[in-house]
Amino acid sequence: MNREHLYRLLGYRFRDAALLERAMTHRSAGSGHYERLEFLGDSLLNFVVAQALYQRLPEATEGDLTRMRAALVREETLGAVAADLGLADFVQLGGSALKSGVYRRRSVLADTVEALIGAVLLDADIDTARECVERWWGERLITLPDPDTLKDPKTRLQEWLQGRSRPRPEYEVLEISGPAHQQRFRVCCRLDDGNEHVEGNGASRRGAEQNAARAMLEKLDA
Repeated sequence: MNREHLYRLLGYRFRDAALLERAMTHRSAGSGHYERLEFLGDSLLNFVVAQALYQRLPEATEGDLTRMRAALVREETLGAVAADLGLADFVQLGGSALKSGVYRRRSVLADTVEALIGAVLLDADIDTARECVERWWGERLITLPDPDTLKDPKTRLQEWLQGRSRPRPEYEVLEISGPAHQQRFRVCCRLDDGNEHVEGNGASRRGAEQNAARAMLEKLDA
């Protein structure tokens, strides 16, 4: 691993290079892997993002803050940060994992970002780790999404109905198919007061319900 190049990408130079090595090491490469650092970094990341949102959005509700934080610390966002930093080329893996291309999986890159945050915290202090998070997240902490766009379909459907004094929707599992390890759910979302109903499919009951709620919203909007 070219440490000097990685230092430049991160905008931070480790005093203890062993922490950097551990943060970039997948469990397939041995016992000195990043998972404990990942645990620490995940906790700090949630705090730093929560504090930033609290300070920048004084009028936002708790629910809005929670949804925006979730969007900023989810795997998809972490993977994008990892891509911005070019971390895929520095992850240390065991032979089998390297051959399978694990190092390019978004989940692994997301874990690596969290581990790096934890490593910076231990190598320096909380203020330095916060500065790294704010620099790595960049515009994501400034150009924030509309909280309403982050609500899941079931929540949006319920609020749509409540705003029109209509009763809550009912969800019913119509079918469960496939083997136990790969089940598919078919769910019906029904509005009894208007005799409206749609169906949704998914790999879990929750996912199918969300898809059914999304379909119902599209029907109501139409």
